[in-house]
Amino acid sequence: MEITTIVLSALLGVVFVAGGVQKLRAQAQLAGTLEALGVAPPMQRTIGVLEVLGGVGVALGLFVQPLGIAAGAALAALMVGALVYHLRAHDSAKNSMGPVVMFVVAGLVTALQIAVV
Repeated sequence: MEITTIVLSALLGVVFVAGGVQKLRAQAQLAGTLEALGVAPPMQRTIGVLEVLGGVGVALGLFVQPLGIAAGAALAALMVGALVYHLRAHDSAKNSMGPVVMFVVAGLVTALQIAVV
């Protein structure tokens, strides 16, 4: 496995686990931002769980490639959903870039995992 795949998978895993934990802990600033985007608290917790599971899945995908592929694709899909919420709320381009960047990285990790198979 190439170093690029290892580094990007590890970073993606850490970012999503950290973000998911913040959502699960319902940190005030993040929860307020998500509510302004139209994301209800129960959905915030669901997203938090999915992010933690996806982040762990991508990291474990370094050892079990099908899991990494599935988790990377799921995280990319989750970021499409995040971008939809940003667009519906008419959020600024600056605030909408996070999901776009994470979509690209998740897609890249997925493609790199597929290339190794």
